Amino acid sequence: MSTELSVTDLVTGYGKQEIVHGVSMAAREGEITCVFGPNGSGKSTVVKAIAGLLPVWRGRLQLGERELTGLPVHEVVRHGIVMMPQGGGVFPRFTVMENLRMGGYSLRDTAWVAQRIEALIDEYPSLQRRRHVAAGSLSGGEQMMVAFARALVPDPTFVLLDEPSAGLSPALVSETMARVEGLRERGVGVVMIEQNIREALPVADRLYILAGGQRKFAGTPADIHDDRHLMTLYMGGAA
Repeated sequence: MSTELSVTDLVTGYGKQEIVHGVSMAAREGEITCVFGPNGSGKSTVVKAIAGLLPVWRGRLQLGERELTGLPVHEVVRHGIVMMPQGGGVFPRFTVMENLRMGGYSLRDTAWVAQRIEALIDEYPSLQRRRHVAAGSLSGGEQMMVAFARALVPDPTFVLLDEPSAGLSPALVSETMARVEGLRERGVGVVMIEQNIREALPVADRLYILAGGQRKFAGTPADIHDDRHLMTLYMGGAA
């Protein structure tokens, strides 16, 4: 049975400003869960709370039966949840290998991390050839390879993606979505925040739509009747 990542009645925000007002959602291992919504709807705030980057004011976060509520980032990573920031977030002055080592920074078994990095880099021949090159000098597609490989270093159960297509060319958007599908093929659960609905919807197994910090829809792509229905939900209308 696949592991479930669950968010229950989450309330959080920044400073004293409440952004997310009691959002509940769930994602399953080996599935792609997409979260859509207009700017300011609370999408990224939910993901940052799951990753341990924001405090949980009220509500619960769980991975299966394991409590995640209140854990710091490094403990969340040790429990199998990794976040890939918007645009991949490579360290441009670090080499490819140094970037990948950053993926295992919170893990105690350094020998295991080294073996894991070698196994992953073997899957990317272009990175293998440029392992000692600064990541900032790589092409956009290669930098995205580094970001995905780095996220996989801890052998995560879930990867949280915050708008992975942001700023990419159309060709790279399609390539990125293929890499997201590759995570699912590995059995990894994906929670993806995305503005590019047209590209993301076809890869989604389930989806949520947020508006005004509240959940407005939960279902599957098959539950979306047409573009008009989708946009009504996206703008905060009734399901």
